Amino acid sequence: MPKYITKQRKAFLSYLELHPDEPLTAHQITEALQSENISVSAVYRNLCDLEAEGKIRRISRSGSREVYYQYTDADACKACLHLSCKKCGKTFHMGTPSTRLIVQNLAEAEEFAIDKTDTVIYGVCKDCQK
Repeated sequence: MPKYITKQRKAFLSYLELHPDEPLTAHQITEALQSENISVSAVYRNLCDLEAEGKIRRISRSGSREVYYQYTDADACKACLHLSCKKCGKTFHMGTPSTRLIVQNLAEAEEFAIDKTDTVIYGVCKDCQK
């Protein structure tokens, strides 16, 4: 059953759509949407709904108790794998040609189909390698 789209939910989804590469905490989202009068409980409720719908990924980092959420239903995310830096925590989209090559090679060589919406490759970004 489709979820009723309130003004607040629309603002919430618009904000996430604009930040698909950013793992965000519920607190960060609440602060960013303060002008929209969205409560912390509404943010958590929406995050829970989106996670159940498979449109958001919950991320925990080692050494931290903080939980982050990343929106994976953004148009920019749908054709990409994600790269996550273990040092700074930034998440990047892998270029479409590289994604296509990895997905195709694994499908042919290993007979394994990758779920692009839920796949993250961890490493160290170029800025943190300096």
